[in-house]
Amino acid sequence: MVVKCHGFFYFCPNIDIMDKLALFQQIQQKSSFLCIGLDPAVEKIPAHLHREADPLFAFNKAIIDQTADYAVAYKPNIAFYEALGPKGWESLQKTLDYIPKDIFTIADAKRGDIGNTSKLYAKTFFEYMDFDSVTVAPYMGQDSVSPFLEFEGKWVILLALTSNEGSENFQQFKNVEGKVLYQEVLTRSQRWGNENNLMYVIGATRGEKIEDARRLAPGYFFLVPGVGAQGGSLEEVARYGMNATCGLLVNSSRGVIYASSGRDFADAAKREAIALQQEMVTYLDRYCR
Repeated sequence: MVVKCHGFFYFCPNIDIMDKLALFQQIQQKSSFLCIGLDPAVEKIPAHLHREADPLFAFNKAIIDQTADYAVAYKPNIAFYEALGPKGWESLQKTLDYIPKDIFTIADAKRGDIGNTSKLYAKTFFEYMDFDSVTVAPYMGQDSVSPFLEFEGKWVILLALTSNEGSENFQQFKNVEGKVLYQEVLTRSQRWGNENNLMYVIGATRGEKIEDARRLAPGYFFLVPGVGAQGGSLEEVARYGMNATCGLLVNSSRGVIYASSGRDFADAAKREAIALQQEMVTYLDRYCR
């Protein structure tokens, strides 16, 4: 399939192969680079859902039904499920199975260990659960990341520059050559993977840092949290982070899924998703280059 973005034509492969151009195809088809975080805290789920046999899945199902036309990715944060033990893992698997197959799935697990342990984490999310991608922490180095990259057709989303306050503790450290740690993560890790199996978490709260990250990883996709509830600007993210194949998956969790706590929660989520998607149309027209 061929799609056009501002005068340039791109060949898009079969969507079963979720590589960079397949992601771009989905972005073009929906005019959206929205990722929705499926983070259902039990205490925040509308009261009437607690009568369901599986409240988490009932909540997620309703959100997916109302937002799937506007999202190109869903990102369950694994902590919200594993904290509930076996029943939570069951809710997660049912959610994953329910997500339409042309939508990119992200296991937000932030795993990072060495050798066989990493390989087993990868098997959990890539073989047993069949996620498209998993977030991975780079602190332990190449031998903690490479086992995840061995799975064909799957993605590692490497933590590089996060939007939380504590990111200052380590990510801004400079080495003896004056290179900042997150910059080293971005540049060194490109030796381990490529643009079709590796992307980066880049927080949305600092435009100049997004610009710097894009300079260091020009062709890679960024998963960008921090828009909305954490104060990040969607326009700034697009202006500094977008490339010729968009290169962005911008995540919103609380701003979409908790737009209402009443029986209209799914309709409210849809309204928020549409609002974000409509804003994204503007930036795709303006900055996709």
